Order: sequence, then C-alpha cells, then structure tokens
Amino acid sequence: MKTLVLIGIVGFAAQLVDGALGMAYGVTTTTLLLAIGTNPATASATVHLAEIGTTFISGLSHWKFGNVDWKVVRRIALPGAVGAFAGATVLSNLSTESAAPIMAIILLALGLYILIRFTVQGIPRGNLGKPLRSRFLAPLGLIAGFVDATGGGGWGPVGTPAILASGRLEPRKVIGSIDTSEFVIALAASLGFLFSLGSQGINVGWVLAILAGGVLAAPLAAWLVRHVPPRLLGASVGGIIVLTNTRSLFRSGWFELSGGLQAAAYVTIVVAWAGCFAFSLRAYLADRENESADTISKEAERNAEVTV
Repeated sequence: MKTLVLIGIVGFAAQLVDGALGMAYGVTTTTLLLAIGTNPATASATVHLAEIGTTFISGLSHWKFGNVDWKVVRRIALPGAVGAFAGATVLSNLSTESAAPIMAIILLALGLYILIRFTVQGIPRGNLGKPLRSRFLAPLGLIAGFVDATGGGGWGPVGTPAILASGRLEPRKVIGSIDTSEFVIALAASLGFLFSLGSQGINVGWVLAILAGGVLAAPLAAWLVRHVPPRLLGASVGGIIVLTNTRSLFRSGWFELSGGLQAAAYVTIVVAWAGCFAFSLRAYLADRENESADTISKEAERNAEVTV
C-alpha cells in the first residue's frame, strides 16, 4: 500500500511539472519504476498506459483555459503517433541507449538557448503568431514520438524546446498543445507495447496509482500555465531542460566524473537557474503591463490575423 501511495504522489508531482512546463512526466515516473527494479520496456509501457488517462484530462484542462493551438496539435500528433508506435516496437526488442547522449547534448543546447533568450530579452516577439508549418512539425513529431516510447519519456523534452525556440507560439500554448497531443502519442505507444509484449509484467495497480495522481494535478497545472507570465514560464522551462539533460549525460557514461563533481555541477546549474529566474522576475515586475500573459496572448492573436 505504501508503494502505491508513493507512486501516486510521484504521479501527481510529475503531472504538475509536466502540465505546467510541458515535460518531465515520463522521465520522472519511468525513473521511479526503474529504481524499484522494473525493466525498461515494462516501465515505459506502464507509464504510457497511465498517460492515456492523464493526458486526456490534461488536454481537456488546457483547452478549458485556452492553452491549445489545435492546428499545431493536428500537425504534430499523427507523425508523433507513428514514431511512438515504432519506438515501442523497437524498445521491446532492442536497446537504443547509445543514442541517448547525443539527444541529451542537442536538448541541452536548446535548453541553454531558451534559458538565455527568455532571461535576457523575454519572450521573442518578431515571429510571434506566425504559423508553424507541417514541414517543421511533422519530422519533429516523428522524432519526439520515437524518443518518447524508447526512453519512457521525451515527447515534451523534445517537442517543447523545439517549438519554443521557433518563437512563433506563446509559451502557454506550446505547453498546452504538446500536452494535449501527447494523448495520441501515449495511445500509440501503449498499443505498440501491448502488441509486442502483451500485458505480461504490467502492474495494473501501479498504472492506476500513477493515473490517479496525474488526474488530480492536471487541472491545477493548466491553470498555472494560463496565469504565469510567459517570460517566467520560458525561464523555468529552459532551466529544467538544462538540468534534466545534464543528468542524462552524467548517467550515459560519456563523462567519468566523481559523485562530488556531479553534485557540484548540479548545484551550479540550480544556482544559475535561480539567478536567471530572479532576473526574469525583476524584468517582468518592471514592465508588468507588456509582459503579462494576457498582453502576449493578444499580441500573438493580432500577429496571426495580420499573417493570414
């Protein structure tokens, strides 16, 4: 019983972070399941089954608060589903750990770019409101879906920074659209695992515990995204991308660092991240009228009308 309660709490915390920042649900919950001895394929299958429910509720919540761009969802979800189904099939028969460090380096660079860009200049407005094309979203969805299924999480960590870096969609709609489209990804990945593995090894109790925690957190996360200033949202997302992908690199074995040096690196990142957030907060408070979520939303809508 204690294990189920713990897993439920992790599901709640993971969904709160994922729904508010557009990433980390799969990574957090998969890490816990691996830590208690679950094999990678079963851990990823368990998380994706739970995500069918949590992403559905999360999508409804984001839609209610106006955080979803349905054009983006349509263009990225189907390729993402294809990638997720393929990734689930691959993971059931083959390890793709060798590609993880390369992906972590790419995402780390994107995270640094987002963190610096949002800290120094706030939300970029030159391309805000311009449409995101299928030639960008389709391959992004394919890659993100594949990474998500093989790694037990990756739809948000790949999709969110890539779309944020484009500067065409306000942060709350990036997060809302990624979270909403993830329902299709979770469904496709789950089907892939069920076809390849069957239901053997999947603990239904764990699935339900993760699902219960996530369902409780989803509406709160969507509310937070709607009201947190975009500049602060961007700085928060950038920091968590840097932190999680630094961790991925350390775990990959590419860097032979002692535990003390790794801890020092984490502390340095957290301190720098806190400094960037404080700078962004000060900048927001100095120009609250132009930096608010409502102002950014209205500017994006005006630019979209001009583009059309």
